[in-house]
Amino acid sequence: MLYRDFKGKKLSLLGFGAMRLPQNGDGANGGVDVAQVEEMIGAAFENGINYFDTAYPYHKGESERIMGRLLSQYPRDKYYLATKYPGHQVSDAYDPAAVFEEQLEKCRVDHFDFYLLHNICERSLPTYRDERWKIVEYFTEQRKKGRITHLGFSSHAALEGLEEILDLFGNEMEFCQIQINYLDWSLQKAAEKYELLTRRNIPVWGMEPVRGGKLANLPAEMDKALHARRPEESAAAWGFRFLQGLPGMTVILSGMSNLSQLLDNVKTFSEEKPLTAEEQQLLFHIADTLKNALPCTGCNYCRDGCPKQLDIPYLISQYNEFRFQPGMNIGMRMDALPEEKRPGACIACGRCSAVCPQKIEIPEALATFAKGLAEQPSWDEICRQREEDNRRSQMNRR
Repeated sequence: MLYRDFKGKKLSLLGFGAMRLPQNGDGANGGVDVAQVEEMIGAAFENGINYFDTAYPYHKGESERIMGRLLSQYPRDKYYLATKYPGHQVSDAYDPAAVFEEQLEKCRVDHFDFYLLHNICERSLPTYRDERWKIVEYFTEQRKKGRITHLGFSSHAALEGLEEILDLFGNEMEFCQIQINYLDWSLQKAAEKYELLTRRNIPVWGMEPVRGGKLANLPAEMDKALHARRPEESAAAWGFRFLQGLPGMTVILSGMSNLSQLLDNVKTFSEEKPLTAEEQQLLFHIADTLKNALPCTGCNYCRDGCPKQLDIPYLISQYNEFRFQPGMNIGMRMDALPEEKRPGACIACGRCSAVCPQKIEIPEALATFAKGLAEQPSWDEICRQREEDNRRSQMNRR
């Protein structure tokens, strides 16, 4: 197993993510197949994985409980446990102290080695700044008390949002977990986010290294091109090799859903096999093909003449991500914008398309984006459903 040093600790470069645990479909334990998870955790320890990551809402609130029960079978000093505070769901029922005490109980520990403020982004940043909750102050105090060893945060924010977060809280944060892979290197500006974090001396934890499995299950012609270069490695291994080559990367999390995925990842993390420059370019070519993105260059000609003063390049960048894989993080970014700055505010005057050097039909793209967003559940609806799932889970245990 490859390891990275972090403040005197030897962390396995491969982290065990507990967001996509195997399912059995019977509804108990949040639908998680606990027997399979137990086998996977056993194999993880046998192969040198010592970093385990969960979060309050994963698997309808059951992930922490399952991981706590299974990890308690092992000596506490043989593993590092990370979990997260759901600040994007904060309410009277989710105040920091109540959640933190519940998490310690669920995970059967008296401290967390790594604790993250979960997904600070444009939509949730006002909550983290709200004086009613004093979220950052509470958790820095828990660190002083030794109940948290290292405090950091995860984020799906855009580059500008990430920079604002660092300006506000960066002095208190010891590490940052971001979505990073060879597709999002350009699609989500992960390259610039990585550079920003390393420039500020903040170690990087990588999540979604194979984009929820999409980069592990490539179209046949792409998989064939990779196999021709490295017959012994899977498509997933290529994604991990890309991140292993980044010197600021401390932990690479994988949400493994079965034992075979874990063992394939263990093989990839058993030795360094850096990508060549040509192999990196092959990945970037695959990424460009997968994205099928609108070719916006951010020249701002469209923005300068927009009567609604929309940030069209930003909206197009979010639409490109939405086209590839709709998700709640894009919805959260759009919810953070004033109503009059969202894609649905476009009046289709056509001035933007008339000056676009790339000949993009911008009003059409924004209309399609607005329609797609409207068809997704809102972030508030998602939060309400999560609260209901947690309530039902707690009632079922009584």
